[in-house]
Amino acid sequence: MTEPMNTITAEEVLEAEAVEDDSISIPINYYPLKQALAIGLILLVISSSILYYALSTEEIVNSPDEVIEIWDFPINNHTWYHFPGGIDAVGNESFEFEGRNIPFQTEGTYYGIGMSTFEPTMGITQTDTMVMSSWGNGPSGSTAIVSCDLIGMLDSLDYSCTNVYDPLVPIANSNDPYVYVDPWTGRIMKFDMHALLGMTVEWSDNDGASWTGPTIATQPYSVQDHQTIASSNAPALFHETTWMYCINGNAPGPLCAASQDGGATWGPETFGSPPDCQSGGLTAHLVGSVDGNFYRGNIGCDGTGYSVYRTTNAGISWTEHVLPTSVTGTADTWNAEEAQVEVDSEGNIHAMWMGLDNMPYWSYSTDSGDTWSNETMIAPPIGLVGTGFPVSVAGDAGTVGFGYVGDAGDDTWNAYLTFATDAFNETPLLTTVQINVNGDPIDETPDCGYNRCGGLGDFLDIRVDAYGRIWFALSHNRADIGIFATINVGPSLRGDAVSELAPMLAGGEQTL
Repeated sequence: MTEPMNTITAEEVLEAEAVEDDSISIPINYYPLKQALAIGLILLVISSSILYYALSTEEIVNSPDEVIEIWDFPINNHTWYHFPGGIDAVGNESFEFEGRNIPFQTEGTYYGIGMSTFEPTMGITQTDTMVMSSWGNGPSGSTAIVSCDLIGMLDSLDYSCTNVYDPLVPIANSNDPYVYVDPWTGRIMKFDMHALLGMTVEWSDNDGASWTGPTIATQPYSVQDHQTIASSNAPALFHETTWMYCINGNAPGPLCAASQDGGATWGPETFGSPPDCQSGGLTAHLVGSVDGNFYRGNIGCDGTGYSVYRTTNAGISWTEHVLPTSVTGTADTWNAEEAQVEVDSEGNIHAMWMGLDNMPYWSYSTDSGDTWSNETMIAPPIGLVGTGFPVSVAGDAGTVGFGYVGDAGDDTWNAYLTFATDAFNETPLLTTVQINVNGDPIDETPDCGYNRCGGLGDFLDIRVDAYGRIWFALSHNRADIGIFATINVGPSLRGDAVSELAPMLAGGEQTL
């Protein structure tokens, strides 16, 4: 028979036992079995947690699997990532890409509007209505205002473009068609010049469903040519925003006028430059800023270089702000006056021009034009022979975009979009897309980008929509069709942090 095991109750545990040597006596406590097991379990959990944290921390720091691969996406053969000066950035292991200054998978394309255009201008309303001018294609030979529902077209290549200008009595003749959309109110302004004799203004506040006007915007003491119009966020006397236009007239510089009632009436045409300025009357697009300022760009007052001209009081006075063109020189072409200006959502200014080498350059100002950054050559490293027809645009602060045409060789004229998501970085990463595929050039006329060329006319236009997507208005001259070029895959130019746009299906030749 097996002898029963002796058991010890809690009450029978000795409270202390002396352990003696020659010098010390240490009391040793004995605990009930359940209490001892609980203490051991707690110590096990604590030690395991410490060990796991130490090993996990080491893995995060040292594991190569956790390193973010900057170039971990396919690169389209019509997309280039580069630094200023045409330096290739792909695979650069010495440059620290960080924050907003990182590459994104990007692709470009275009969508036809179904009719021709000539020196197209464009705008986008608050309802995502996108419009482009189309010379001679409206009722009675008027300038059509073509509305396309491209914004938001994501899952299918299904859109329509229609003329929304159809008043009871259309303005039939227009030598210089022009359309502009007030970015703060959504008012579509149709601005026509008639045989150098005068101009008329019409507008719509409901995306073209109805039109008001025409009203007269001209003065009898000057010819009226090469008009440009814009609004600023400064409240006017009788309207939410202030409007201005400038023209090439009988003066050593542009003549400009302002409206305090949304375009219904206009003040006198006065000098759009400082006294004694000899810049010539041809000017690039006028632009209005969130701070109420207006800016325009053209040749400097001394007849050399390029300058940005600023008014802080709707044209009562103007100041000149010289751009850094001493190194780049200025283009010696038909549209040499084109020093483009654009402002971002905080009023920072971006200027773009073509240098004597017919390459595109950029400079920016964060103090309303008082000082400028060094000039930056923005063309991609693909050996372009020359470029022309510059346009610039900006989204939120720190973003900028540029449109232009370029000769890839043998008078193969393609269209390009270049942008930066960290424009104020000391070394901004530039991304450039060719919006037409090889074999589908927009023109093959010799020197097209340096002259008045087909539907490109004298100038082009560009905007950024509410979601941060760039839209570039130009003509596909070989097809004689107006097109909206864009970034169908890529980052947004809106928002505090850079995010990716919802991708769009590519368009291209199938939409002509």
